[in-house]
Amino acid sequence: MNAFVLGMRLLWGSRRRGRARFLLMTLGSALGVACLAAVLAIPSILGAHDARTAAREPRQGTSSFLYQEFRDPYGAQPLHRVFLARARSGPAPVPPGIDQLPNPGEAIVSPKLAGILAANPRAAGLVPGRVTGTITLEGLGDTEDLYAYVGTTPEKLTEAQELGGFGVGRSWREIVDPSTLGILRFTLGCIVLLPLVIFLSVCARLSGESRARRLAALRLIGLSMKDTLRVNAGESVAAASLGAVLGIVGYVGVNEVMARVGLPGLHWYPEDGRPSGQTLALCLLGCPALAWVVGQFSARRAALSPIMVRRTGERKQPRSAGALPLVPGLGIIVGYCALSAMGKDPSGGSGSSLLVPSAVLLTGAGLIFGLAPVTAWLARRLAGLAKSLPVSLAMRRTEVDPGSSLRVATGLVLLVFCAALTQGVLIELEQVSRRTAPVQEYKIPLSGLGPARREALREVPEAQAAVMSHSSWFPLEDSYAPRADLVVATCAQLAAATERSTGCVDGKIMQLRDDRTTFEHDPKAGERYPFELKNGKKVHFTVPSERVDVHPWDLSVFASGALLVPPELAPPDLADSAGTLTLISDADPATIRSVLDGIGAVAPTSSVDPVGIVIDSLAQLTVIRSLLAVGMVLGLVIGVAAFVVSVADRAMERRGQVTALALLGARAGTLRVVQVVQVVLPLGVGLGAAIVTGWLAESSYLITGGGSVHWDWEGLPVLFVCALGVLCAAALASVPMVRRHIDPEHIRRD
Repeated sequence: MNAFVLGMRLLWGSRRRGRARFLLMTLGSALGVACLAAVLAIPSILGAHDARTAAREPRQGTSSFLYQEFRDPYGAQPLHRVFLARARSGPAPVPPGIDQLPNPGEAIVSPKLAGILAANPRAAGLVPGRVTGTITLEGLGDTEDLYAYVGTTPEKLTEAQELGGFGVGRSWREIVDPSTLGILRFTLGCIVLLPLVIFLSVCARLSGESRARRLAALRLIGLSMKDTLRVNAGESVAAASLGAVLGIVGYVGVNEVMARVGLPGLHWYPEDGRPSGQTLALCLLGCPALAWVVGQFSARRAALSPIMVRRTGERKQPRSAGALPLVPGLGIIVGYCALSAMGKDPSGGSGSSLLVPSAVLLTGAGLIFGLAPVTAWLARRLAGLAKSLPVSLAMRRTEVDPGSSLRVATGLVLLVFCAALTQGVLIELEQVSRRTAPVQEYKIPLSGLGPARREALREVPEAQAAVMSHSSWFPLEDSYAPRADLVVATCAQLAAATERSTGCVDGKIMQLRDDRTTFEHDPKAGERYPFELKNGKKVHFTVPSERVDVHPWDLSVFASGALLVPPELAPPDLADSAGTLTLISDADPATIRSVLDGIGAVAPTSSVDPVGIVIDSLAQLTVIRSLLAVGMVLGLVIGVAAFVVSVADRAMERRGQVTALALLGARAGTLRVVQVVQVVLPLGVGLGAAIVTGWLAESSYLITGGGSVHWDWEGLPVLFVCALGVLCAAALASVPMVRRHIDPEHIRRD
């Protein structure tokens, strides 16, 4: 305790410089703890969402009620409706969030859905009945949840099931799939937690040289080695503890704001994101503990060899063993890349799921600890070859103190490395979540769509084409009667929406034939099929002998056996009951969301079938994108903060050296060039290594994932541009850190 008090008194007595250092350490720790709390809150936010959705899931059993669920897209959002009907007298199970089940003709909806129904009268058909209440927080996944309990009668339920109660052990519709959640946690750990540890270590070692000299002076006047270490660690722990408290307070405030704003695809209640007991313990105890360990390590040299510190003795060169983790890490990564280049498929198996993450961690560790010895070796070589005075001074200084490059460049180097890995994760998830076809179809029943809405749907942004299709009439009592479909479209529309189409002639009715597909009831040439008209009459179409050789993309309205009817030959009054309007667009996830939103705005009550995709998968991809974007932003903040703090600290620590050079006649331009080169060299070496190793790590992840994309050539220029931007910004930020101000106090001897 006495050593701690002594450290605080020395800090307070060091006047403005010591107080500024303490303030910088505190603010740095606060920023780091706030980022740590944000990352730790993500699992609790997702868990709280899934727990509430699991508690409201209807389950089969025995009760007095029947139920039927509907889950449809409303725009790009899932709309969940539960229709409930009393079958007999008896107690009624009640889900969380409401007091009682709605009666026939009544509905209880979520606040978001209530707002939609009030603002858009056309959407009232989605929830038949009078809205009598809203669902509270306990019964909703998040603030944007579209959910409704609708009361009805048993005869109106076509596929009714007996309701046993509400609540299951695990939700069937988790906001992020468990297998994907593991990948997400690992990626967030790489892009946020690893740079965060480096940043907190940097904050705990601010003003390392001056603090070491001060501790050495205490050691020389008789303070014991243990007390010397305690003096240094006490100051670091005090700053880290105060910063941890400020960081938690800052995160709580940001959470209250962001919970009301939300992220694309992800919304939550403020209670979900508030730090738990474990998070508070980790932040309030873990950060000071890390500061204590770093303080003990950084002050050991001053405690063991105080005379060498006071006389600025020769420093030990960094050990090249720090780069050893690169050997197994790159060995595994390059091995997978080589197998893929030779045409072999190493995907699958449990070994890859363990080897690739291990290789990524080893490679990242090698980048961190191998930067200092590589920079020292390169600086020694360049110093012997350089003909320029500024370059020679910069290289000699980097050779003497290569460890400072670790603090300056590591955060940004890790950021670029993790950015490459994040690109791979997004590519892999998109391959799993989206269709393999380059086009996407959306089927909308014509019943309920008037001419105005049909025309408006044709004008939906991002929709490239709109075609109408009809199924032939058949008697209800004979569901096995032969059937045929006709598609009203042109040859150009057919070619744009299929993989291949040959032999199409405009102005003629032709049959689509796919030699890869066979059907039990395949229309044959010469057969006649009736199609119902709006007035109840029927018009017959004869299957022509002329055929179009077509290969549709997966499931499509242009299926084999369908009749291709030109718009000018199609009857204008075909019945809507068996008709479908199909919109066609690109298969890009952003385009799909835009088209679904456009359909929801025009025809909110119509059922939409986005062929080949599940709306939940699209929503999950949006959530993952948002979380990874948050992780990249946090990683960028941490990396930039570590760089700024380190460069400012280096500038303050080297004021004595700058003063000595200025007294010897060095110009201001020379000093600035020295400072810029000292920053740019280790950063450039680290960024170059991060691009190469990060791209290889991304490729190995894609190769073992089993997707069709193994090499992300499109993402490589993005990494180069980002690295170049970081390098230029770092160089410009280093210029004002040097002042040619001659102050003899900076070079005086104690």
